[in-house]
Amino acid sequence: MIEMAVFALLAVLTIVPAALVVTVKNIFHAALFLVLSLTGVAGFFAMLGADFLFVVQILLYAGGITVILLFVVLLSGSPKDWLIRQMNEQWLGALAASAVFVAVLAGLFQYLPGPESISAVGPTTELLGVLLLREMVLPFEAVSLVLLAALVGAVLFTRRGEGK
Repeated sequence: MIEMAVFALLAVLTIVPAALVVTVKNIFHAALFLVLSLTGVAGFFAMLGADFLFVVQILLYAGGITVILLFVVLLSGSPKDWLIRQMNEQWLGALAASAVFVAVLAGLFQYLPGPESISAVGPTTELLGVLLLREMVLPFEAVSLVLLAALVGAVLFTRRGEGK
């Protein structure tokens, strides 16, 4: 019973702000609604027991990507420039395509297993940590070296541009 109430709350927290992202005229407000929607998705990950994906969703998407988006919005001009028309002439076709997509999904949900056949959820971070630091330690460290080289390269390219 409580799970259904939390699911319904998360569904509202995800869907309503997502709809507002594409309908409000103020780009800054749309970015804030995007944070709410991405936080609702993180809540779904928490409900599924995917604790690593939950943290990644909060840190990377609801945190990092949205901050970058807000910087772009704030640096792109004055607040009067943020008011743009969100809907174009093809909104009716997009609404029809969305309705067909929802109908297809509703039809496919009939074939999904019921809650009684789903196993209990558990944390996944421990298994992921063991995998990364035992079996996959060499590729994990190789990726860190590639990222370090990319960072050093970016700094060098930036410094060369300053001297010209």
